[in-house]
Amino acid sequence: IIPCRNEARHIEQCLSGILAQDYPPDRMEVIVADGMSDDGTRDILAAIAARDSRVRVVDNPKRITPAGLNAAIKASRGEVIIRVDAHTEYAPDYVRQCVAVLKETGADNVGGPALTKPNNYVEQAVAAAYHSFFGVVGARFHQPNYEGYVDTVTYGCWPREVFERVGLFDEELVRNQDDEHNLRIVRAGGKVWQSPRIRSWYAPRGSLSALCRQYFQYGYWKVRVIQKHKLPASPRHLVPGAFVASLLGLGILSVPYPGARMLLVAEVCIYALAALVASVAAAAKAGWRLLPVLPAVFACYHFAYGLGFLVGVWDFVVLRHRGRFTKLTR
Repeated sequence: IIPCRNEARHIEQCLSGILAQDYPPDRMEVIVADGMSDDGTRDILAAIAARDSRVRVVDNPKRITPAGLNAAIKASRGEVIIRVDAHTEYAPDYVRQCVAVLKETGADNVGGPALTKPNNYVEQAVAAAYHSFFGVVGARFHQPNYEGYVDTVTYGCWPREVFERVGLFDEELVRNQDDEHNLRIVRAGGKVWQSPRIRSWYAPRGSLSALCRQYFQYGYWKVRVIQKHKLPASPRHLVPGAFVASLLGLGILSVPYPGARMLLVAEVCIYALAALVASVAAAAKAGWRLLPVLPAVFACYHFAYGLGFLVGVWDFVVLRHRGRFTKLTR
């Protein structure tokens, strides 16, 4: 199943990779849920579907990812559901390995690590920070060689009965609908498993502004997930918001209380030192030429997510809104 909208630049390459999988062709169908694209994506999809009967296109009038996923699931017929993202490149054995790992582990959802395939300089720096412990506070699905139980995986592969048991994706969540669905699986006694045999390569954001928008949305919608379930899936989800809140609080208190100003300076210096050390470690692995921009990349991850989280608290908890940022932006 592939949710997409205005993916004329990527959808043909994505489908070519999926249709060339080494899985038996007669045992696979490809359902594309298109969010009413107006950039030529529909014409590309129509041409591909005319050439290959395995491809079917369904409408996603709500134009957001969870609605597209649900429309594709409802239209599908298979016993196993595998999610695919249009911005990602997949190994030729991706489908086969998903099905094999699902059978071997008996898990309710399986997936591979979040591997990246950067192109330009900024994308390379974003990818280096993406795989850093400091960048993602130790999230296991960012660890390329980790195999075992996790709280969430990239994309996902499920037995159909899982959706019958725990429900479809929450269409209120523009972001984090996959995290929330995995949380429902785990809370229902199910298991989520990651295997490095399942390989795909994600194209990271190509600018710092795009990265900030992405992680602001992640932080913002994470609040709604926590509010819905009364508990975070992991304590790491609270760290960026708590950090930014402490900086804002100390900044306000520093006006009447000079002692708070000293604490604020100390906290900023500690973070800057930690970011510098993490940048050196990441650059040592990914290339020293990335070092100048890595501190800014780490700051985008942490401050954008944290600020989004705080805005989410204000909207969802204090004002009890249903969410202001209902359009998905890349």
